[in-house]
Amino acid sequence: MTNPKLQNYLQEFDDLIQYKPLLANIKRPNFEESMQTFSQSNRSNQVLNNLSRLYSHGRLGGTGYLSILPVDQGIEHSAGASFATNPIYFDPENIAKLALEAGCNGVASSIGALGLVSRKYAHKLPFIVKLNHNQLLSYPNQIRQTMYGTVQDAWNLGASGVGATIYFGSADTNREIEEVALAFEKAHSLGMFTVLWCYVRNSAFKIENKNYEASSDLTAQANHLGVSIQADIIKQKLPTLNGGFAALNIEGSSYGKFDPKMYTELTTEHPIDLARYQVLNCFGGKIPLISSGGEAGSSDDKKEAVRTAIINKKAGGSGLIMGRKAFQRDFKDGVSILNLVQDVYLLDSI
Repeated sequence: MTNPKLQNYLQEFDDLIQYKPLLANIKRPNFEESMQTFSQSNRSNQVLNNLSRLYSHGRLGGTGYLSILPVDQGIEHSAGASFATNPIYFDPENIAKLALEAGCNGVASSIGALGLVSRKYAHKLPFIVKLNHNQLLSYPNQIRQTMYGTVQDAWNLGASGVGATIYFGSADTNREIEEVALAFEKAHSLGMFTVLWCYVRNSAFKIENKNYEASSDLTAQANHLGVSIQADIIKQKLPTLNGGFAALNIEGSSYGKFDPKMYTELTTEHPIDLARYQVLNCFGGKIPLISSGGEAGSSDDKKEAVRTAIINKKAGGSGLIMGRKAFQRDFKDGVSILNLVQDVYLLDSI
């Protein structure tokens, strides 16, 4: 039976649910087909085992969809800002408890947080060790991902996978690509899968009150670079606009290359098509794309989360990675919002 609260949201978003995406050849995620794709790649049996464990765990187990709880904001945004509304999450054991209680496929956090509770929880749910972070204690703040742990340490604590962020477009991009590519190679050699947070970051991408860091074409290219270093899962924010390449190639400037068909035949301005173009750039959707759950604190976080899940699913995405909307609220309410989003992926009608 559909959650009554979810049913109300589904009625409100019926136009999204009924929308027919432009690119019809992108298939819906499927557990067997996803594992078959990876089994034909250069991933080892150990990597396949850990991917299968992730895809088989929790309420979405066996569906081909993923619900992951990420909590690394204590480093990325400061611990006080992240946990002041719910101080229990200063203790990483409560992060693991939330992921378990909500039936998530896995939990992602820092090597310090997961290492502290690894003997108690690593066998109970898949751990994804986030290897690098951007800390904001330096003055002035800088856009620079720095390694906080090693792949070997992640393997030693029993992690099923490792994750990392690359700030594509930043002055530090090349170093981060090289560093993360080597880390992912090492992780695969030890049998762990890899998750890449593909963020576009550069103040020059903000033009005339438009933030092209969230543009479909630029974020999609970040995805394509991410799968090119053999990320097994891509994490990306939903796009809010398009035309980044076109906007940056004006007045004699040269930024990358683009084809007008990117904005006509491959996508439209509809949010599902914008997200679908991101999926297309993940090797035609063969590498799963999970969308960010977004910031917490809006007038209706649950409504926003459901909308994001519908767009991701209709676009051919593989799930949501939602943190702040869950842990910056009462524990039971955090479980509730994670379950609400999972219910979207469990519904065959979407």
